[in-house]
Parts: sequence; C-alpha cells; structure tokens
Amino acid sequence: MSDFDDINARGLVLVGCGRMGGAMLQGWLARGLDAGAVTVIDPNLAPEWQDRGLRVNADLPSDPAVVVLAVKPQMMGGALSAMPDLSGSLVISVAAGTTIATFEAAFPGAPVIRVMPNTPAAIGQGISAMIGNGAATPAHLDLAEALMRAVGRVVRLEHEGQMDAVTGLSGSGPAYVFHLIEAMAAAGEAQGLSPALSLELARMTVAGAGALAVHADEDPVVLRRNVTSPNGTTAAGLAVLMDDDAGLTPLMVRTVAAATERGRELGRG
Repeated sequence: MSDFDDINARGLVLVGCGRMGGAMLQGWLARGLDAGAVTVIDPNLAPEWQDRGLRVNADLPSDPAVVVLAVKPQMMGGALSAMPDLSGSLVISVAAGTTIATFEAAFPGAPVIRVMPNTPAAIGQGISAMIGNGAATPAHLDLAEALMRAVGRVVRLEHEGQMDAVTGLSGSGPAYVFHLIEAMAAAGEAQGLSPALSLELARMTVAGAGALAVHADEDPVVLRRNVTSPNGTTAAGLAVLMDDDAGLTPLMVRTVAAATERGRELGRG
C-alpha cells in the first residue's frame, strides 16, 4: 500500500508551482503519485509541466485529500480568497510568515499543517520543519511527512512559535551558505588565485564539508578539531573566524535573529 493511495483516489491540489512547488511535485510523481490526481493552480505554470498529464488550472476536485499552498506569502491572501470550502481536506502550507490561524480562518475545521522547507529541496536534499493545528491527527502528520520526505529530511516542531526561528535558520540558511561561498571565493582571489579557480575551490569545499557533516558520526565540533593542527594554518584562520566579538558566531547570531524577526513581522501582517 502506497502513502499516496488516498491521494490518488481523491486528488491533490497544488496552488503555486514555482521552484518549491515544482520540486515537491517532481518528488511526489517519482514516488508514485499519479499525475492525473494532481490539480495545479498556477496561471504562470512553466512549460515543462504543461504536457505531463496534470490537471492544469482545472475545476477543483469536490473532496481532495490534500491542498498544498505553495505561493509567496504576499500572494497568499489572494490565493485563499479564491479557494472554495475544503474543510474536509488536509491543508499544507509551505509559505513563510503565514500563521496557522490564517488558514484556520480560511478553512474552518480543517486539519492544517504548516511546513517550512528550504531550497535544496530542488535536488532532494532539503530539510523541512512542520507543525499541525489541533485538528491535525497523527495520520495527517504522517501523510504530510511522507509528502515532504520526497524532497529531503523532515523534523517536527513542538509548537508554532518555533517556526520563525526555523525560517531564520534553515529556511533562509541556504542563502547564507551561498554567500559564504562568495566570500571564500573573494578571499581566495585576494590571495592571488584566479576567480574561476577560487570559486571552484570554495564551492567544492563547502559542498564536501557539508556532506561530511551530514554523513559522519562525529559532532561538527569534533570534525573541526580533527582538521585543526596546533599552530597550523587552519588554527590561524580559525583564530580570526572564531573571535568572540568579530567572528562568525556573533555575526551568525545577528543574521538569524534579523531573519527570525522579519518572519514574525510577516506573521503579524
């Protein structure tokens, strides 16, 4: 029995099929979701999805199993106002800053699950955090997790108040890492390396270290110490990077705090 049997029978509605929505859809189809069971609502749907057997901008099923809202937060109001009564459906949102209460007002009595994925979902390497409302049963949470596992790992939160911090850390985090690559490449250029060589070294160092951090048994602290010889080159670099006042940690604390606060502002409207 597939995780998607009920969805294949009743249907899934995907509202918004941009980068995140498209990544999720690609993963679902690869895992056994029938294309004909998916209704995609997106007036600007990419050509690559037009001839895949999907129901594109068609009338919604009368009782879909799941409605996935994958539009930008600033477009959510318009998307919700256009939706019919779907209180019998599981509602999943992947939009930053839109609270569960907003969806409960739009879908009275419906089980609602708020999810924060991140952009590595596009290659199946994302991390998603999720939290449900009071109407969401363990079965609903399991179904949402099965859907999100199609694009990476999934963690469950204890309460919705954690979601803004998740957004600030892992939701926005890929951009921080991309900028780290930019900064490392620029530092290599400053030491005389060509731009192309410096970028390749920086990109693969970050990618390789990230993969090692995921697959190794050791804590990142241990991994860092393993490559740091006393009085060596790495120790010299880390002395700057780990400075208590001007190093990476206080900078990252301020960065995540700023993103978290912006998430709270979006939630307040």
